[in-house]
Amino acid sequence: MLNKSYLKEVFQSSMLKDVMQPNIMFVQCHLLSGEVFILYCVTIISKNYSNIIETLNFKRATHYNGPYTVLQSVRQFQQPIQAQKAGLDGKQVGKETLPPPFTVSILSDGPRSQRSLSSLRSLSDCGNNMASSFSRILSSKRNVGILSLVGAGSLTVGLLLNREQHVSAGAPVRRVYPASAEYPDLRKHNNCMASHLTPAVYAKLCDKATPNGYTLDQAIQTGVDNPGHPFIKTVGMVAGDEESYEVFADIFDPVIVERHNGYDPRTMKHPTDLDASKIRSGQFDEKYVLSSRVRTGRSIRGLSLPPACTRAERREVERVVVNALGGLQGDLSGKYYSLTDMSEKDQQQLIDDHFLFDKPVSPLLTCAGMARDWPDARGIWHNNEKTFLVWINEEDHTRVISMEKGGNMKRVFERFCRGLQEVERLIQEKGWEFMWNENLGYILTCPSNLGTGLRAGVHINLPRLSKDARFAKILDNLRLQKRGTGGVDTAAVGSTFDISNLDRLGQSEVHLVQTLIDGVNFLIECEKRLEKGQDIKIPAPISQFK
Repeated sequence: MLNKSYLKEVFQSSMLKDVMQPNIMFVQCHLLSGEVFILYCVTIISKNYSNIIETLNFKRATHYNGPYTVLQSVRQFQQPIQAQKAGLDGKQVGKETLPPPFTVSILSDGPRSQRSLSSLRSLSDCGNNMASSFSRILSSKRNVGILSLVGAGSLTVGLLLNREQHVSAGAPVRRVYPASAEYPDLRKHNNCMASHLTPAVYAKLCDKATPNGYTLDQAIQTGVDNPGHPFIKTVGMVAGDEESYEVFADIFDPVIVERHNGYDPRTMKHPTDLDASKIRSGQFDEKYVLSSRVRTGRSIRGLSLPPACTRAERREVERVVVNALGGLQGDLSGKYYSLTDMSEKDQQQLIDDHFLFDKPVSPLLTCAGMARDWPDARGIWHNNEKTFLVWINEEDHTRVISMEKGGNMKRVFERFCRGLQEVERLIQEKGWEFMWNENLGYILTCPSNLGTGLRAGVHINLPRLSKDARFAKILDNLRLQKRGTGGVDTAAVGSTFDISNLDRLGQSEVHLVQTLIDGVNFLIECEKRLEKGQDIKIPAPISQFK
């Protein structure tokens, strides 16, 4: 746990360097020791400077091994200010005095369950907004504790430690009617959200919002508008940003537990393993398996997810990802194709060949706000062989895909791991990182994709087994999922199905791909036995967590 004396000692041992130039103030963060960084931002609030322009622009900085500049805050004044160094003992900053004593207020530290921060009541509105912005932009695999030091001026400090992240809550939602009058009618609904959203939970959460302004009603709207699904029980809610999973944890957590077979996001840790050399028996009989594919999603930290992103944020995702992908080399080298520059004919051909995502016409997506401004800032990047692809700004910021014709799943997964790790390295070189935490793994829009975000699948022809009454139970026990040939909202073409892993969270990528391989081999063996007129058996259920 953090304590005030330790933080004061760290702060006093550091140096505040602020450089005042005419009309501009730059604030820099300096490396102290190890993984501890302090970020300073001075806000001068006084009658002498009442004409401060309220816009505060943040620039994300790049992570280097040397001095670590987390961000610069640029604030414009109507007149030049000459600044001096400011300390804790009341020194001059221009004409302003920052008198002691400063009050240190630790807004959040400790376990994940206590991460949500209330609004800063001790700061001015400007300081409050800065603190919220700090926690949004700086949240990472490290702890983020926001401290406020309050005097005649406001000094907002961001302290970054290791392993955890903290979330700042946004302004409360203003309501005219009580929560009971706003509670949605879910009596005929069959989705995970509807199963857990009680009137009491709704009343507790309906007035909350994330720092981005995303609300509970926005999160659940897709589940309210879509009562059920013909093939699978859908989740019924989406996240608008990384903080959604914390601010609305009272509904997201039980949905996660149900969707992920009992995974507890408060106590369990998610593993990651991208070592493709561990895969066994990854070559399928191509009489049955027509194609193999592995995909995942990744989200850029600090930017809203597709249900809530602005046009500018969506374009920023495109810019960041495309710039990073330009660094891929060898068999991964390729080109980006923007949908706004692509003809309808070319788009449809890529869709028909299963390379490109279709326009989001599914009500599950449109009701979640993911079709807005279509096709602005959407596109596809692929290598020359079209075996490694990245979708940009579909359901998630990115979808990373490795695929090829035939049954060599081991080769597909090897390319997937190598390409994904290279993409992450290039993203980090540009000063960005993926959303991740140790409990939920990689953060994505739909709770069903949390963890690995991985779906390893094959198109497989099973004319006899697919007609057997035991087929569904066999898939369930093998932790496999059946979809139509064209995806979740399509029917099978003949007896060809898209079979993939059912689980995402709580098991590593290697484990899930191996589960898919073992399961598909079992399905092929069943099909062969039925061809010979032999009986088949339902396998014992596979436990998800060991």
